[in-house]
Amino acid sequence: MTHASITDIEDLPPLLAREARLLGLDVGTKTIGMALSDVTRSVATPYDTIRRSKFTADAKAIREVVEKNQVGALVIGLPLNLDGSEGPRAQSTRAFTRNLAAHVEVPMVFWDERLSTAAVERHLIEADVSRKRRAELVDRMAAAYILQGALERLRRIPLR
Repeated sequence: MTHASITDIEDLPPLLAREARLLGLDVGTKTIGMALSDVTRSVATPYDTIRRSKFTADAKAIREVVEKNQVGALVIGLPLNLDGSEGPRAQSTRAFTRNLAAHVEVPMVFWDERLSTAAVERHLIEADVSRKRRAELVDRMAAAYILQGALERLRRIPLR
């Protein structure tokens, strides 16, 4: 197995097959929220949540989603501090991604996820979703929020 590359979003388009989907990940300490794009890479949809266990099991679950859904790249939310600096959570996410690169063979990009969970939480509260249901949905919806931002950026990258 070859290692996946961690690349910049600007370099992603030529690496993607025509109808390859993108998988968005919101990597938390207890869960990993996942969202999937459509084949036209226009819309991000909440997909699933992995309850974190051992890294190998988490990586296997992600690899299975990549293979099952013809995923061409991963978009991983990078939890930067509000001032743009990287704290312990961002460093932990980078380490997770470096380790994951040995288990999946698609390119990976980081996407600034500042305030994504807060935005999703606020939306769910406004929609009068119960606290229990919000807890079930927030991780995969945050992943969709992250992925949608990346999809919109990809649409603005000129073809080379």
